[in-house]
Amino acid sequence: ALRKARRQEQLVSKRLLREDTAAEEGGQDGAETVVDPLSEDEVLELLRGVQRGSEDRRGSLSRLRWALQNKETQQKFVRLDGSIRTLIGLFTGSLADVQMEAARCLHELSHSSDPAVAEACLPVTSYLLTYLSGHSVEFTELCLYTLGNLVVESEAVRKQLLPQGIIPVLASCIQSPHEAVLEGLGYVLSQLLQAKEAPAEIVPLVLDSVLPQHMLRLVCSSLKAGMGAAVEFAWCLHYIICSHTASAALQALGAVPALSSLLLELASEIPQDVPEGLELLVCPVLRCLSNLLAEEMGWGAQVQDERLLIALFLILQRFLQQHPFMVQECLWLLNNLTADEPFFCSALLSLDLLPALLQLLPCSQMATVLVLTVLCNIAEKGPRYCQELHRQLALPLLLPTLAPADPEVVGQCLELLHLLFLHWPEAAADFVSQGGHRALEQHLNTPELQEQAQAL
Repeated sequence: ALRKARRQEQLVSKRLLREDTAAEEGGQDGAETVVDPLSEDEVLELLRGVQRGSEDRRGSLSRLRWALQNKETQQKFVRLDGSIRTLIGLFTGSLADVQMEAARCLHELSHSSDPAVAEACLPVTSYLLTYLSGHSVEFTELCLYTLGNLVVESEAVRKQLLPQGIIPVLASCIQSPHEAVLEGLGYVLSQLLQAKEAPAEIVPLVLDSVLPQHMLRLVCSSLKAGMGAAVEFAWCLHYIICSHTASAALQALGAVPALSSLLLELASEIPQDVPEGLELLVCPVLRCLSNLLAEEMGWGAQVQDERLLIALFLILQRFLQQHPFMVQECLWLLNNLTADEPFFCSALLSLDLLPALLQLLPCSQMATVLVLTVLCNIAEKGPRYCQELHRQLALPLLLPTLAPADPEVVGQCLELLHLLFLHWPEAAADFVSQGGHRALEQHLNTPELQEQAQAL
């Protein structure tokens, strides 16, 4: 469900690093354990145990961390006077094991869905930033996910982090050699870039840093480096492109040729049995390229390589059964490639890819509309293209799309027929001989379609 939501809309979510908890407490395979709420007295006793400075302080923190998995306990804890201050004192102390347990307690609090809990954690943000250049990969990763969770919950946290220098700190971290750190960094950045104030306040700071060039590098080296970080940064690039403020900067970095080369590489490397999770990388890469090509920059000319079409159809073929949503992602890119570029329209016909395209007509309503749109892009290029379309396109295939089920599908089919009849009249005669005029007559009384149907 989260994957689906992330594809269909910009999704913010919280993440919890709790791999060790289930094992410590006797859970099975990291299964979610329901923790009962504590009374206020029990919470106070836990806090006092942490404050006493006994030898078992780490144990007290561990018990507190376990208790903080409960929402009610979290709320009671942050209301206690000095509770967050105590945790911050231990988090910034010199004992590494105590520091780590305090960090885990803060991480549990950051995962709360209660805005008041996130607001209570505001004083810790500057320390979290400081420790991103920390001594341990595990500790740095924990700080990153805690930051990412706090960023989701609260605009106040984001407004505090920007002047504290979160973007320069992340720019420094992105050169880390550790995959876990890079993936956590990508998580923080993707949450920041989805904030409502991101286009005006956050994206410009990111574009002025070294982050974009490293993000592009990490996405494009995904097959050699780690897939997890590449997925995060691919979505980051997608959110930056969606802000419509980054075109010139990404053009200067060579984003379109780089992402095109990555798609070629991915298509050539995908085995018949597609590994689980690869769609999470391919999807944002397709979107980045599609949205960049949709900008008024004439970028289609930079990628005039017919292998890109072959790569798209290979990806379609590999993902069609297991992940049918990829059909519309590929078709959206195909639409943007053929919209302005006669090169890709010619290549699609000369490479004999039209039959494979037409096989996608029944996949879904969106796929049908996009296939018809790509055919319109080709037909719009003029008589020579319409002649070739008429030769390769069996017109009876279009008749089912004229069934009065979906006005958007029918309207797009009528537009295609209009272009074919206009530029290649022989197609009209062929259409009539196939009984197509009867399919048109059924739309003469449909208000939104009757003008197009009457004209045909």
